[in-house]
Amino acid sequence: MRRLSLRSRLLLLTSGLLLAGLTLISAAVAGHLERYQLDRVDDQLRSLSAILTGVAASGPPDPVDATGRPELLDAALDLIGAPYLVYLDADGTVAGGLRTSGLDSGELPAAGDLTGLPADGTPVSLPSADGDGRWRAVAMPATGWEGTVIAAAPLDETDATIDRLRITSIVSGAVLLVLLTAIGWLALGRGLRPLRRIEHTAAAIAGGDLTQRVPGLAASSTEIGHLAESLNTMLSQLERAFADRAAAEARMRTFLSDVSHELRTPLVGIKGSAELYRMGALPERADVDAAMLRIDREATRLTALTEDLLLLARLDEAPEGQLDRAPMDLRTLAGDARHDLRTLDPSRPVELTGPDGTGAPGPAPVDADEDRLRQVVANLVGNAVAHTPPGSPVRIGVGTIGGRAVLDVVDEGPGMTADQADRVFDRFYRANRSRDRSGGASAGLGLAIARSLARAHGGDVELRTRLGQGARFRLTLPAWTRA
Repeated sequence: MRRLSLRSRLLLLTSGLLLAGLTLISAAVAGHLERYQLDRVDDQLRSLSAILTGVAASGPPDPVDATGRPELLDAALDLIGAPYLVYLDADGTVAGGLRTSGLDSGELPAAGDLTGLPADGTPVSLPSADGDGRWRAVAMPATGWEGTVIAAAPLDETDATIDRLRITSIVSGAVLLVLLTAIGWLALGRGLRPLRRIEHTAAAIAGGDLTQRVPGLAASSTEIGHLAESLNTMLSQLERAFADRAAAEARMRTFLSDVSHELRTPLVGIKGSAELYRMGALPERADVDAAMLRIDREATRLTALTEDLLLLARLDEAPEGQLDRAPMDLRTLAGDARHDLRTLDPSRPVELTGPDGTGAPGPAPVDADEDRLRQVVANLVGNAVAHTPPGSPVRIGVGTIGGRAVLDVVDEGPGMTADQADRVFDRFYRANRSRDRSGGASAGLGLAIARSLARAHGGDVELRTRLGQGARFRLTLPAWTRA
């Protein structure tokens, strides 16, 4: 079975509630009016019965002869509001009575019903003898004789008034229900129009267009406005997530390609040397020694690459678990880095200063893993040596800035473009891929490892560079203060 639309369900719900409300109101009004009419008749009958009990103090009054002028009796009975008066003896037999001439015996209450009335003034509704109408009767004990006085009035007028009210309520309620249902259908269609726009936008997004957004369909203070803003926020997050996933997949493909290339190069060298030996192409001892040297060099390079990859994997998974922290000062690493630079290139001027190149080196206490930070500084120093001309100056700055311990490695090399600077910390990225990587040249993991280790310490490695103006790599870590 096909489910109804939201518009139809809302309309059915509101129409049902409206119908129930109209029905309850109509029933309440009709019931209140009927109660009011009955109370009015009851008051008249009680008053008349009380008067009649005093008038008939010695027994039932003599019958009134109204055959000559019946209209006079009819007018009198109508005036007092009781078209039927009955006097009962002590044994319950009818001792006398008066009635309007327009009523026959079949329209009056049955005698058996009258004798069963409680003589305490309680109003009782009685059916007519022919069953076509209703009467309201009140019985009270007579004064001065054993008997009962009964005053009764027909309820035809009251019932007709109530019936007219109910018919009017039904007709007007039906017209009102149809009218409001039509207005509700149009109003719901207009009110749900933004949801259809949202539905079309969602369909476009499901078709692959992640740039679609829900238009501003209503004020932000309304429910539709809140929904549109929430959906647009979610769509922006989805678009970013898909873009990040695509970028991650592209990086993964590049990473796997680079790993394959980096692993294949030493393996080819090892396999080639082993093949030459197996084929007997190395007859001399010196040739064998040279081949073994190449195998050892490539194996060492392969081992270093594997260890770097394992370290990056561990840092990605549980960075804090790779650290053995202890209080230390970055000035120690800065001094050792200056000695390393002079050892690698004695002709290169190396200056040890404060963080911004002014003043003497300042204290930079940190709570860190000294061996891991030495690895970071060694990568920064090795990067400066590898990418600057021999003999070019290098400055190492160390100190504290804004509650952060800082160590700078600044060179005066060729610098990098903005695109190169954005990617320099990517794994296996090399600004010049055509560069000869023989002799243990880097595979492009040094800066990636440096940044991962710095972030594991709660810090970072930042780069500031411009093409032709050198580069500054800054290691920043939370400064340690003695408790």
